[in-house]
This record gives sequence, C-alpha cells and structure tokens, in this order.
Amino acid sequence: MEPRADAGQNRPSAAPDSVAPMDPKSRNIVFHPGEVTQRDRESLLGQRGCVLWFTGLSGSGKSTVSRAVEKRLYERGHLVQVLDGDNVRHGLCRDLGFSADDRTENIRRIAEVAKLSVDAGLIVLTAFISPFRADRDAARAVVGTERFVEVFLDVPLDVCEERDPKGLYAKVRRGEIAEFTGISSPYEPPLRPELSVPTAGQTVEASAAQVLDWLQANGFLSGPGPAPGG
Repeated sequence: MEPRADAGQNRPSAAPDSVAPMDPKSRNIVFHPGEVTQRDRESLLGQRGCVLWFTGLSGSGKSTVSRAVEKRLYERGHLVQVLDGDNVRHGLCRDLGFSADDRTENIRRIAEVAKLSVDAGLIVLTAFISPFRADRDAARAVVGTERFVEVFLDVPLDVCEERDPKGLYAKVRRGEIAEFTGISSPYEPPLRPELSVPTAGQTVEASAAQVLDWLQANGFLSGPGPAPGG
C-alpha cells in the first residue's frame, strides 16, 4: 500500500440532494435495456442485490469484517463480491493518486461498478475509508438509496492507532505521511448510517453476525419479494 493511501483533503460536505449527476462526454448514446431484469436475476440467486458500504478510519476493521461477511454469505449459498480499497488501486483505479479530486473519482468508479453488480443481483461489500460525506452521498445516489447500506465501523481513533495493521499511523507519527485521515485530515462520520458496528467492543465473528442479521431482517437474503402489483 502506498504511504498516502489513507490521506484526505479538506472538503465541504454535501447533502444527498445536492449531488448532481456527471455530464457524460459521450454523445449520441442511448441506454439499451435487456430482456432479463434485475428481479429475474435476484429470483435465480434467491437474494436482493445491494451494496454494503463499509466506512471508517484506517484500522477500524472494514476489510476484515467485510471478508468475514463475504465468507459467511458464501457458506449460506449467496453470491457476494468484495471491492476493497487497496485492491481496486491495483487495476481499475491504478491511474489515481490521493488528491481530493482523485479520491472522489475513485469513489465514483467504485459506485458505478457496484451499481452494475447490484443490477446483476449481487450483494456487494465495499471497504473504503471514504472520509467525506459528499462522496458517500454521491455513491448512494449512483446505486440508489433502497439498495445502498451505509455500514459505519464506529471505532475510536486511539483504538485504530493501537491496532495499526498496516503501520500507517506509525509513519504519520514519524512524519513520513503529511496528510492522514483522522489525524491531520478530517473524517466525517455518517450522520444516519443504516448500520453501526462497534468493532472495538466485539469480535470479528460478532461484527459479521450483526451485518448478516441486518441483511436477513431487511429482506436481502430471501429473494426479491413479490413483483409490483402481485
């Protein structure tokens, strides 16, 4: 991981209704719908597609918990995909740095990929710090609020720094990283997340179970439900 992977830039937040769609450069294009619908694919899979957007400070457990949830969903016969912050920068987002604009573009790309996967009926788990509410609101707008589940890994900074799984906090304290989310650059916690997971006070297994229980209770693990008007 590059030293600035958790860097953040100051930026004002934006409310969900202030997120404007990007004007495409391509012209003379027409969206072509398929004959197999999202509902058809969900019926085949026995689940409802959605995005669980894990957000939190570095060291809060986003990757660890999302992988634990992935394994448990797979064991229960569900089709699930994980988009991890480091991993996507090896391919899809390898041309992006960690400036404010690049971080926004990184989240935009991930949101668009997640949207396509949700349309295919998948349960998508994303693990990104995504420190700014405006970026997370933009991702919600892309995916659609009914399919977007904001999962806040609610962990105090001192606990994250004590864990320091990637050694990044140590580099910050040594002055090797100038801008770092939670220390020299802000993290804007979700105001109304669908789910808050306190990983500092419970095991990985308990955190994963909390997420699965929420999915089950909200009907994402039992197919698409009745068709409109049915």
